[in-house]
Amino acid sequence: MSGEARIRVGVRYTGRVQGVGFRATCRWIASSHPVTGRVRNEPDGSVWLEAQGSPFAVGAFLEEVAGRLNENIAGAAQMALRAVPDETDFVIER
Repeated sequence: MSGEARIRVGVRYTGRVQGVGFRATCRWIASSHPVTGRVRNEPDGSVWLEAQGSPFAVGAFLEEVAGRLNENIAGAAQMALRAVPDETDFVIER
């Protein structure tokens, strides 16, 4: 991403998002986009996702997540985050 602006976005997904392969699907989708980040289950039943890359790549990734997992998502609260330097992968956190 030489010289290209990088953003990081956090999204808290609510609904039927745990125990349905949500995190694995997010990681699989990320493998098709030039993004890095993480996804994890939260104690309150939500899923927290962070995605980093160019504005276009992050937007396309989040759009595909929403499209593929739409039936499971009741809400998605998004916020801007500070970019993480030297991050190289998209991972599932336990």
